[in-house]
Amino acid sequence: QLQLVESGGGLVQPGGSLRLSCATSRLTLDYYTIGWFRQAPGKEREGVSCILRSGSSTIYADSVKDRFTISRDSAKNTVYLRIDNLKPEDTAVYYCAAGPFTVRTMCGVATSYSYWGQGTQVAVSS
Repeated sequence: QLQLVESGGGLVQPGGSLRLSCATSRLTLDYYTIGWFRQAPGKEREGVSCILRSGSSTIYADSVKDRFTISRDSAKNTVYLRIDNLKPEDTAVYYCAAGPFTVRTMCGVATSYSYWGQGTQVAVSS
C-alpha cells in the first residue's frame, strides 16, 4: 500500500521549533491536498493543518494558528509543517495524509484522505 513518509520529529524543549516533512516517491504531492494530523496518548486524532491541491491555500486549527506553518516544496515533492514555540500539549504522533479534494471544509476530516504516513513522534518536555 502506498505510504507517505514523515520525518523530523523528536524531543524538544518548550519554546523550541521543529520542521516536520512529508514525502513520497509514488505520488506527485502537488496534485493532492495534504493534511497534517496529530494524536496524543488517550486522545482522538486531530487535524491541525492542510494545504489545498488547488493553489497554495492553507488552513489551520484555531489551537495552532499562530505557531504552525504548512508549506510545499514542489521541486522536492515534499510538504512541511513548521512548529514554533512548542508546548508540552503539542506532544503527539504527527501524521501526514494526501487526499484528492479541494473543499476547505474537508481538510480536518480524516476520512477525506486516501493515503497516510506512519507518523513521527514529537515530544515536548524540559
